[in-house]
Amino acid sequence: MRLPNALFSVSLAALIATPTAMAGALPAPLQALTEQGLEIHGEFEAPAGLTGYAASHQGREMTVYLTAAGNHAIVGTMIDAEGNDLSEAPLDELVRAPQEGEVWQQLEESHWIQDGQADAPRVLYTFTDPNCPYCRQFWEQARPWVDAGEVQLRHIMVGILQQNSPAKAASLLGADDPEAALHDHSDGGDITPSAQPRDIEDQVYRNNQLFDELGLYATPTTVYRHDGRLQRVDGMPEEARLLEMMGGEAP
Repeated sequence: MRLPNALFSVSLAALIATPTAMAGALPAPLQALTEQGLEIHGEFEAPAGLTGYAASHQGREMTVYLTAAGNHAIVGTMIDAEGNDLSEAPLDELVRAPQEGEVWQQLEESHWIQDGQADAPRVLYTFTDPNCPYCRQFWEQARPWVDAGEVQLRHIMVGILQQNSPAKAASLLGADDPEAALHDHSDGGDITPSAQPRDIEDQVYRNNQLFDELGLYATPTTVYRHDGRLQRVDGMPEEARLLEMMGGEAP
């Protein structure tokens, strides 16, 4: 499933509280819009003496254009004489890119098991449930790139599929060598849930929360960067998408 450039547009609104830009110093029409719940993310130059603002409301992105006198605002999309949408670039720069950066940081700060070399030039985050057969298949698919040192998978361990999934995920995160334990499990071995310290169990809980907050619904779900933007794949990728995710043909 390929999402638009705004990776998790609706769920981002819940996950990221973006402060209204220039609060208290906005022209009256914009101030009125912010009081109705609109968030202003930044200002940009617009044609015809207008001033543009990149904004969002409940996960929906939009542009607002302020007239030269500052007394009126127009909410909508601006099109030039050739039919080009002049709103997309400002929304990319001022709304989507910062929000995607926040999502990437959330993934970095989650609780994951490294799979591959630490200095691999390409990093992918994948939500993995120990009881998910497709997660094992994806692990196997990625072996050529991971083993060659080209890709590092970061398995964000969640427990959502079966009653013992959280305990299994905690056992993997709490193993003496989590990467080796995940390797053995993904290679066909079973894992016996065992009691873990409270902080390890909490790591699984927080990963589950992140899974829900991002509006995800399948494992594996993998997030990666392509052409500077975040992309997401739900479930097993098709071959062409796998090559994009891994950055090229198998070594």
